[in-house]
Amino acid sequence: MRTEGLWIKCGGCRNAIFKAELETSLNVCPTCQHHFKMDARARIEMLLEPGYVLVDTGLKSTDPLSFSDQKPYKQRLSKAQEETGLNDAILNALGNLGPHAVVLSVMEYGFIGGSMGAVVGETIARAADRARLDRKPLIVVASSGGARMMEGVVSLMQMAKISTTLGQLDDEGVPYICVLTDPTTGGVTASFAMLGDLNIAEPGALIGFAGPRVIEQTIRQKLPEGFQRSEFLLEKGFLDAVVPRKDLKAYLIRALDFMNPQA
Repeated sequence: MRTEGLWIKCGGCRNAIFKAELETSLNVCPTCQHHFKMDARARIEMLLEPGYVLVDTGLKSTDPLSFSDQKPYKQRLSKAQEETGLNDAILNALGNLGPHAVVLSVMEYGFIGGSMGAVVGETIARAADRARLDRKPLIVVASSGGARMMEGVVSLMQMAKISTTLGQLDDEGVPYICVLTDPTTGGVTASFAMLGDLNIAEPGALIGFAGPRVIEQTIRQKLPEGFQRSEFLLEKGFLDAVVPRKDLKAYLIRALDFMNPQA
């Protein structure tokens, strides 16, 4: 009997886990509760009731800078699209989270590190506009290495673009919740990931702007243990809660019961 590919090593306790067991536990180690990364489709399935609809799926990057480093950016895009089955590092869905009709926008880390280029920015902005016009709460699940440098200033502009649409959402009194997962860094953290009415994170998630190694080299000091992990940020007041994946849906429903009582 072939057993290759049936097991995976936990990044926390280093134990081998049967893949089927990991899938049934929402990609959380049953021994140490280490939270593995989760793809965008699986997260939508986990949070929304059956019958949800994917929207804004037709957008694709035009490679505005004709960028090339070790390989052309267009090749990177084609490979990521083939591997993930997505046009870019984001999925928007309309559906119900418990009794609440919501707009859900979920990032896909498997697509060039979940980096934010023009397509990600436009897709999240469209989600915020839908939420505002339909008066439905917006939930964004962030998972990203930051702005997509292959798109240069176009990627950086998305920070202001998304923040502006979220400001309009706030003006209309429509709830916005951001769920930060491992990792959430760079320009994503510096913009929409920290702008929620409620900012929550999964356990052990790396959250920050620059990476710990860059910060240590800049300030020439040793950082505290657990620096930039979700529990540390909760202690310092940057997050409202750290919620295990198995409890996330119920937690979001309770939050919306309070924030969106007309539902």
